[in-house]
Amino acid sequence: MNWQRLLAIIIKELKQLRRDRLTAAMILGIPTIQLLLFGFAINMDVRHLAAAVVDEAGTRASRQIIETLAHSQVADVRAVLPEAGAADAMMRAGEISMILIIPRDLERRLATRDREALQLIVDASDPTIQAAARQLVVMPLPGVAAPRTAPVAVLNRYNPERRSAINTVPGLIGVILTMTMTLFTAVAIVRERERGNIEMLIATPVSSVELILGKVLPFVLIGILQVTVVLSLGVLIFGVPIRGELWAIYVSALTYIFAALSLGVFLSTFASTQFQAMQMAFFTFLPQILLSGFMFPFAGMPRAAQWIAEILPLTHFIRLIRGIMLRAAELPELQREIWILLGFTMIMLSLATLRFRKRLD
Repeated sequence: MNWQRLLAIIIKELKQLRRDRLTAAMILGIPTIQLLLFGFAINMDVRHLAAAVVDEAGTRASRQIIETLAHSQVADVRAVLPEAGAADAMMRAGEISMILIIPRDLERRLATRDREALQLIVDASDPTIQAAARQLVVMPLPGVAAPRTAPVAVLNRYNPERRSAINTVPGLIGVILTMTMTLFTAVAIVRERERGNIEMLIATPVSSVELILGKVLPFVLIGILQVTVVLSLGVLIFGVPIRGELWAIYVSALTYIFAALSLGVFLSTFASTQFQAMQMAFFTFLPQILLSGFMFPFAGMPRAAQWIAEILPLTHFIRLIRGIMLRAAELPELQREIWILLGFTMIMLSLATLRFRKRLD
């Protein structure tokens, strides 16, 4: 082996890498993002779960229990309601993860201790939240030093059997769409540039908007097909229930497909080669999968990580699909997530069109 030639090749590769700023940024950016996400944002010690309290007693003891719950750090009391109907609607819409019901005969139950004094309803579609909420079973109650029976009865809603597939499969629809739709479109325009077709397209009357939409729309049908396949397999093989309306699932999926495709098109306007486009697409996968609530509980993340997650489209689709499939939520109850996904799509497509037009100039 000629060490001088080997050294020359190494120097050449380093110089080429220095010129390729995007790849150089990826080399430093990917490990930095991984370290920050795993070390800072991912936290399995779930705290501050959103909760509502149904106070049917309205007594001094009930107010003391609400204060104890608020100071437990396990839950953040978002609302104190007089009846359970409004709290059920909040849970179905995904606004809260648990409901603490304080019955009218609270004092009698505390005095006799012959039955549970409180009832805790937990959204068990996420097993992590379910495990965290059960810490409240040992919550201290006024006048109860050593109860003969458990002071809090826990009711697991939406997933009483605690099957992890019920939580995972709906989220997998979003993850699969993220990885395929974004990647497909990220290389679409770049492929045209590499093959020299861009010059031919410029010579035609096709505008940049028409070109962008023409690249996006064919993949919509592929995305709908993927949703159908994953839904069918989830129901037939894993027994995942579809408690909401089927049309609402497809409307949500269609909205998210457009968001993922628009992100892919936007990334493609930065890349010069298909390899760069794929690198950039994978660069967006990591924060979306880790911060969206698919793998780790959203409530366990620091506030800064939650703000970042709110920008990512997968976060909102996970809320949509789990809400419709597992909690039978109706689309109007989750319209905030739909509007955010539509806004994300419009922003990405507008930026992609502007950047594409600029590159043509």
